[in-house]
Amino acid sequence: MTFPHPHKPDVGFDGGDLDCGNGLLLLIRKHIDPLPRGGLLEIRSTEISVDEDLPAWCRMTGNELVSFLREGKQRSFLVAKGKLAERSAVAPALAPVSGGFEPVVVKPMTEFPPLAPAPGIAPLSVMGIGSWPRPRWMLQAVHEHMEGRLDDAAFHATADDAVRLAVQAQLRAGADVVSDGEQRRDSYSSFVASRLDNCQLIPLTDLLPLVDDPEEFERELRALDVPAGDVRHPAVFGPLGRTRGIAVHEVDFAKSLTRQPIKVALPGPYLLTRTMWMECISDRAYDNRDDLARDIVRVLREEIACLLASGTALVQLDEPVLSEVVFSGPASQRSFMCGALGEKADTPTELAFARDLVNAVVAGFPRERLAVHMCRGNWTPDETKALAGDYRPLVDTLGQLRVGTLFLELATPRAGEMEVLKALPDDVRIGIGACNQKHAHVESVEHVVHHAEHAIQLFGAERLLLTPDCGFATFADNPLTSAAIAEAKLATLAGAARILRERHGIVL
Repeated sequence: MTFPHPHKPDVGFDGGDLDCGNGLLLLIRKHIDPLPRGGLLEIRSTEISVDEDLPAWCRMTGNELVSFLREGKQRSFLVAKGKLAERSAVAPALAPVSGGFEPVVVKPMTEFPPLAPAPGIAPLSVMGIGSWPRPRWMLQAVHEHMEGRLDDAAFHATADDAVRLAVQAQLRAGADVVSDGEQRRDSYSSFVASRLDNCQLIPLTDLLPLVDDPEEFERELRALDVPAGDVRHPAVFGPLGRTRGIAVHEVDFAKSLTRQPIKVALPGPYLLTRTMWMECISDRAYDNRDDLARDIVRVLREEIACLLASGTALVQLDEPVLSEVVFSGPASQRSFMCGALGEKADTPTELAFARDLVNAVVAGFPRERLAVHMCRGNWTPDETKALAGDYRPLVDTLGQLRVGTLFLELATPRAGEMEVLKALPDDVRIGIGACNQKHAHVESVEHVVHHAEHAIQLFGAERLLLTPDCGFATFADNPLTSAAIAEAKLATLAGAARILRERHGIVL
């Protein structure tokens, strides 16, 4: 059946009886992303709820519903990517797109590779948390790659150049441990959807039809400092698998640039479970959140095994949502804090769940090469927008995590007094946040030394590492500072570390 739309579509698909919460949005995103601005997509459907949900989706995502025709149960929607007025006179040349989703058959690893040695990390070592501000051309490449308009080879060639700049900046600053700056990632966590099997990145705006209160959801999206269409969220449509790996390629390239120890950050299992479990999407592949969590644990264990086998000195699991559990509102409240959209149970249940997931991921790996990082939100430089509260409600959980290092936000007053952390086990190293990445002001060396001396009095110099409170560009499109300021802050930490090492007899 051909529908007489006023314009000929460039591409189209038949969604059958899928509704927006049961896979139709994933198909729309798969087909519309490769289109240029003004490109036309025809969506066919027999599902009545799409009559309301699709126009709402168009309004939220900034795409234009050009026409809507119906004959019997069959509906046809013509949607322009962006505005129809942006359409080129020449029809775009597009690669064919498969019409549906065919889940990849998952083959879990049956044997882990042997560990490779890695350089040790000395006390009072200086390092970033993970992310580094990306050049403008790298941001463009990230978006074009996500939307299928830049192939893998061209993307990674561009990213290699960005990583070179990020690593050089850290080395100039005097960092003792370096990362690749997460240059290939759209954010600190959602990027995994582009690496794992049976998972897809979709913009936050695509989630409108899936929430109980769309109007409240819209208000929350408008409050974001990053345009919601630029922030992508992982959607699971089949059993999770790790055919390509998540970050080993990042480490391998970073290792080719320096002999310094390399650290890499991965989203933690609790963060990923909270982020990926969304009813009407995740329940197509998993019966419940616990089943999804088991597969997340499996793929993270596979990844950590391969990272350690590649010589990674330190693998850091990011779990910022731990603070959201204890410092935000009612248990039923959704939060955009660091991308955590999934629903949660009561606080004790969630903390125990998070602890057990992290410990399941790290079981059997060397503790000294494993870390956990948490903060109170890093999506805006506005301190009033982030969560606040000391570590008292979290210290027991943190102390039960079987990792060797905890990277903790401690420069901001929102984190409270560090004395609370005296309750942590004596064999855990503490990476203290010693500068605030949210502020453009570069702290003085004297200020950092004073802050670190207080921590040394509490924990001892042998247990301390020096870092910013969090990454400098957790979300690619929303860096908290410039690369120049990030380098200056890291250089300040390095200058303070030299003074502290000499003062306390620490030898690298």
